[in-house]
Amino acid sequence: MECLKLHDWPGNIRELQNFIERSVVLSPGPVLRPTLTELRRMTKQPSASAAQTFAEASRDHILEVLEQSRWMIGGRDGAAERLGLPRTTLIYKMRKLGIEPRRSQRRRSVPLEPAFTGAVAYAASAGG
Repeated sequence: MECLKLHDWPGNIRELQNFIERSVVLSPGPVLRPTLTELRRMTKQPSASAAQTFAEASRDHILEVLEQSRWMIGGRDGAAERLGLPRTTLIYKMRKLGIEPRRSQRRRSVPLEPAFTGAVAYAASAGG
């Protein structure tokens, strides 16, 4: 009985019905003896991807699409467009799943200095 409960039954009730009918026909005597070896063969072993939660699978998929779009979230070739989501929805999902947006290489190469640094350097060199 435990084996019957644990089976996935991908064909739903028809698969169960066919299995019971075969068991009735093939059972010797008045006691129902299902062919459990056949059932075990039909039962799929869970794969590593099947053990993932929905959130983990979503996170992996979003990360994959972000890599494909070079971490561009919006725009025609951005991840949001590829996923069929509004940009704001993708940003919300990223925050919820703990995905930090990466800045573009251009932004990383520009030093973060105050805007007035150049004016101060100029005034110091001019003696002022």
